[in-house]
Amino acid sequence: MSFVSQLTLNPLLLNPPRHRLTSKPCLLLARNSVGIAAAKSTNKFNLIVGARPSTRVRSANDDEREVESSGDVNVAVAVEEKPAEPEPAEISRLKKALVDSFYGTDRGLSATSETRAEIVELITQLEAKNPTPAPTEALPLLNGKWILAYTSFAGLFPLLSRGTLPLVKVEEISQTIDSDNFTVQNSVQFAGPLATTSISTNATFEVRSPKRVQIKFEEGVIGTPQLTDSLVIPENVEFLGQKIELAPFKGLLNSVQDTASSVVKTISSRPPFKFSISSNAQSWLLTTYLDGELRISRGDNGSVFVLIKEGSPLLTP
Repeated sequence: MSFVSQLTLNPLLLNPPRHRLTSKPCLLLARNSVGIAAAKSTNKFNLIVGARPSTRVRSANDDEREVESSGDVNVAVAVEEKPAEPEPAEISRLKKALVDSFYGTDRGLSATSETRAEIVELITQLEAKNPTPAPTEALPLLNGKWILAYTSFAGLFPLLSRGTLPLVKVEEISQTIDSDNFTVQNSVQFAGPLATTSISTNATFEVRSPKRVQIKFEEGVIGTPQLTDSLVIPENVEFLGQKIELAPFKGLLNSVQDTASSVVKTISSRPPFKFSISSNAQSWLLTTYLDGELRISRGDNGSVFVLIKEGSPLLTP
């Protein structure tokens, strides 16, 4: 019986080696670190049941042999590889090149056909590397004030042209988005000889797809004029294609500066003027590129808008 027990529990003794084993073999039954020891004094053997990271058998012979066996089961797990992110350096280069191409275009009004083609090519490359494929699912990234840097929307060109308002220029065109309340405000800020003012439209938007929002305009707001420090009169103005010299009128204009300033101060004390917009005034906007400082959008008429986040270094010439 003792011999049978040794055959069953210690099979390595079937062919007794010529050397002495320095460690006893282990029977690996589980991966968990559970150890159960049972000792029987009559048969004088030990049974160890447990899981160990590895078992090493070493002989005392001159030629040492080591047998390593892993106590863990290696399981191959298929991990879905994420698509490689675009190189940040490449995106940074494209953004800088795009902003540089806006120089001298007056937000697109004065852009030549060659410049427009260059801008379109840079926009296409950036859209292909868009780090935010679903902008409407990253609404907090849309939050804040965005300054219009370039547009191909011809509807804005008459506004940008100084021929429409000779003594008034467009200081800034911006869009402010509040994703918490799903509102958007488009604003145009004007600067004149005596004061600055703004015209805005307030709207709400609905998410229609991962890139598209539907905009519904609700009201317009004419801001309260803010008085400038002093009257600034240009040497000449262009009106209806003709250049008009203002030098002969400087004395007259300077004489009425005080009177005009008092009028502006009176107007500045009043609240902004609001007016309703037809309920049919709607549009949609497709955002094709979005990161923390640059946004590219396309309108329902095929026009493109490039906007830069307020405070971004891209706004610095």
